[in-house]
Amino acid sequence: MSPENNQETEAFSETLPQPPDVIPQWAVQESREWQRLSEFNILAKAEEITGLSLELMFEQLPDGVWGIHIVRGKRGRIYINASLPLIWRRFAIFHETYHLLNHRKGHRFWTHTFVSMESFENRADTFAWAAIWPEWSEGDYRDWA
Repeated sequence: MSPENNQETEAFSETLPQPPDVIPQWAVQESREWQRLSEFNILAKAEEITGLSLELMFEQLPDGVWGIHIVRGKRGRIYINASLPLIWRRFAIFHETYHLLNHRKGHRFWTHTFVSMESFENRADTFAWAAIWPEWSEGDYRDWA
Protein backbone atom coordinates (compact mmCIF):
# COMPACT_ATOMS: atom_id res chain seq x y z
CA MET A 1 0.00 0.00 0.00
CA SER A 2 1.38 3.40 -0.90
CA PRO A 3 1.89 6.01 1.84
CA GLU A 4 -0.99 8.03 0.34
CA ASN A 5 -3.39 5.10 0.56
CA ASN A 6 -2.25 4.38 4.10
CA GLN A 7 -2.96 7.99 5.13
CA GLU A 8 -6.40 7.81 3.49
CA THR A 9 -7.18 4.61 5.37
CA GLU A 10 -6.01 6.11 8.66
CA ALA A 11 -8.20 9.18 8.10
CA PHE A 12 -11.27 6.98 7.71
CA SER A 13 -10.31 4.19 10.13
CA GLU A 14 -12.53 5.49 12.90
CA THR A 15 -15.61 5.39 10.69
CA LEU A 16 -14.97 2.20 8.71
CA PRO A 17 -17.71 -0.38 9.11
CA GLN A 18 -16.84 -3.78 10.44
CA PRO A 19 -17.74 -6.80 8.36
CA PRO A 20 -20.88 -8.57 9.51
CA ASP A 21 -20.57 -11.88 11.35
CA VAL A 22 -22.96 -13.41 8.84
CA ILE A 23 -24.24 -12.08 5.55
CA PRO A 24 -27.98 -12.85 5.23
CA GLN A 25 -29.03 -15.16 2.43
CA TRP A 26 -31.11 -12.46 0.72
CA ALA A 27 -27.98 -10.30 0.35
CA VAL A 28 -25.83 -13.20 -0.87
CA GLN A 29 -28.40 -13.97 -3.57
CA GLU A 30 -29.02 -10.36 -4.62
CA SER A 31 -25.33 -9.46 -4.75
CA ARG A 32 -24.02 -12.53 -6.55
CA GLU A 33 -24.43 -11.06 -10.03
CA TRP A 34 -22.82 -7.76 -8.94
CA GLN A 35 -19.65 -9.17 -7.43
CA ARG A 36 -16.36 -8.20 -9.10
CA LEU A 37 -18.06 -6.02 -11.72
CA SER A 38 -16.13 -3.00 -12.93
CA GLU A 39 -17.56 0.44 -12.22
CA PHE A 40 -18.70 0.67 -15.84
CA ASN A 41 -20.50 -2.67 -15.65
CA ILE A 42 -22.12 -1.76 -12.32
CA LEU A 43 -23.60 1.37 -13.93
CA ALA A 44 -24.61 -0.49 -17.10
CA LYS A 45 -26.41 -3.17 -15.09
CA ALA A 46 -28.11 -0.57 -12.86
CA GLU A 47 -29.20 1.38 -15.96
CA GLU A 48 -30.70 -1.75 -17.46
CA ILE A 49 -32.69 -2.48 -14.30
CA THR A 50 -33.82 1.07 -13.48
CA GLY A 51 -34.18 2.55 -16.95
CA LEU A 52 -32.12 5.53 -15.80
CA SER A 53 -29.11 7.06 -17.51
CA LEU A 54 -26.49 7.01 -14.75
CA GLU A 55 -23.18 8.75 -14.10
CA LEU A 56 -20.60 8.01 -11.43
CA MET A 57 -18.65 10.94 -10.01
CA PHE A 58 -15.81 11.00 -7.49
CA GLU A 59 -15.84 14.27 -5.55
CA GLN A 60 -14.59 15.69 -2.28
CA LEU A 61 -17.68 15.31 -0.10
CA PRO A 62 -18.10 16.55 3.47
CA ASP A 63 -16.51 14.47 6.23
CA GLY A 64 -18.63 11.48 7.07
CA VAL A 65 -20.43 11.44 3.72
CA TRP A 66 -19.38 8.39 1.73
CA GLY A 67 -21.78 8.80 -1.14
CA ILE A 68 -25.09 10.15 -2.32
CA HIS A 69 -27.30 9.61 -5.31
CA ILE A 70 -29.54 12.05 -7.09
CA VAL A 71 -32.26 11.24 -9.61
CA ARG A 72 -33.95 13.79 -11.82
CA GLY A 73 -36.36 12.38 -14.35
CA LYS A 74 -34.57 9.65 -16.27
CA ARG A 75 -31.07 10.75 -15.24
CA GLY A 76 -29.21 9.78 -12.13
CA ARG A 77 -25.85 10.48 -10.64
CA ILE A 78 -23.93 8.70 -7.90
CA TYR A 79 -21.39 10.83 -6.06
CA ILE A 80 -18.69 8.98 -4.12
CA ASN A 81 -16.28 10.62 -1.69
CA ALA A 82 -12.93 10.71 -3.53
CA SER A 83 -11.12 10.66 -0.17
CA LEU A 84 -12.22 7.11 0.54
CA PRO A 85 -9.72 4.30 0.10
CA LEU A 86 -10.51 2.27 -3.02
CA ILE A 87 -12.23 -0.71 -1.38
CA TRP A 88 -14.52 1.67 0.50
CA ARG A 89 -15.30 3.54 -2.71
CA ARG A 90 -16.56 0.23 -4.11
CA PHE A 91 -18.54 -0.34 -0.93
CA ALA A 92 -20.15 3.10 -1.32
CA ILE A 93 -20.91 2.49 -5.01
CA PHE A 94 -22.73 -0.74 -4.15
CA HIS A 95 -24.53 0.95 -1.23
CA GLU A 96 -25.81 3.78 -3.45
CA THR A 97 -26.64 1.35 -6.25
CA TYR A 98 -28.79 -0.63 -3.84
CA HIS A 99 -30.73 2.53 -3.01
CA LEU A 100 -31.24 3.25 -6.72
CA LEU A 101 -32.52 -0.27 -7.28
CA ASN A 102 -34.74 -0.60 -4.23
CA HIS A 103 -35.61 2.79 -2.76
CA ARG A 104 -36.83 4.64 -5.81
CA LYS A 105 -39.36 6.83 -4.04
CA GLY A 106 -36.59 8.70 -2.30
CA HIS A 107 -36.01 10.34 1.03
CA ARG A 108 -39.17 12.45 1.00
CA PHE A 109 -41.39 9.36 0.80
CA TRP A 110 -39.49 7.46 3.50
CA THR A 111 -39.53 10.39 5.92
CA HIS A 112 -43.34 10.47 5.65
CA THR A 113 -43.80 6.80 6.48
CA PHE A 114 -43.43 4.89 9.70
CA VAL A 115 -40.44 2.95 8.36
CA SER A 116 -37.10 3.86 9.87
CA MET A 117 -34.49 5.27 7.48
CA GLU A 118 -31.95 3.26 9.45
CA SER A 119 -33.42 0.00 8.17
CA PHE A 120 -32.94 1.17 4.58
CA GLU A 121 -29.35 2.17 5.31
CA ASN A 122 -28.67 -1.17 7.02
CA ARG A 123 -30.03 -3.10 4.02
CA ALA A 124 -27.89 -1.04 1.63
CA ASP A 125 -24.82 -1.70 3.79
CA THR A 126 -25.60 -5.41 3.95
CA PHE A 127 -25.92 -5.58 0.16
CA ALA A 128 -22.64 -3.66 -0.23
CA TRP A 129 -20.85 -6.08 2.10
CA ALA A 130 -22.18 -9.05 0.17
CA ALA A 131 -21.13 -7.48 -3.15
CA ILE A 132 -17.54 -6.75 -2.05
CA TRP A 133 -17.15 -9.87 0.07
CA PRO A 134 -15.03 -11.88 -2.40
CA GLU A 135 -12.62 -8.96 -2.79
CA TRP A 136 -12.59 -8.27 0.95
CA SER A 137 -12.16 -11.86 2.10
CA GLU A 138 -9.42 -12.58 -0.45
CA GLY A 139 -7.57 -9.34 0.34
CA ASP A 140 -7.79 -8.05 -3.22
CA TYR A 141 -8.07 -4.48 -1.99
CA ARG A 142 -4.68 -4.46 -0.27
CA ASP A 143 -2.71 -3.66 -3.39
CA TRP A 144 -5.18 -1.35 -5.10
CA ALA A 145 -3.53 1.91 -6.05
